[in-house]
Amino acid sequence: MFGYSPRPDRPSNSVSRTLRAHGYRVIPVNPALRGDIVEGERSYGRLVDIPKDANLGFVDVFRRGEYLDGVVDDAIAAGIKAMWFQLALGNVAAAERAEAAGLRVVWDRCTAIELRRLERSG
Repeated sequence: MFGYSPRPDRPSNSVSRTLRAHGYRVIPVNPALRGDIVEGERSYGRLVDIPKDANLGFVDVFRRGEYLDGVVDDAIAAGIKAMWFQLALGNVAAAERAEAAGLRVVWDRCTAIELRRLERSG
């Protein structure tokens, strides 16, 4: 989760808890937390710092629009295959650039909301 916050009032924190409750492994990415253990997982400063054997399925992005170009660059360099951009981040060009680089992209959707929607429909 790029942009993870340890603050319980932040959306990345609550979404992280929801994903974990649904069996997802969440690796926190936040330069301020680099090296800390968060919910049993080591936190990293950048996506490229995460060991390749972590086998990331996707990166869930919680960063403001002006930072998304750097996140996309980091994801491409790390060999990430898919990115999930959370609600109302802005900077559609960054998502389009990720798609042009071959990444699968989900834009302007919340993973926690989508999980709950799938539960109701399934």
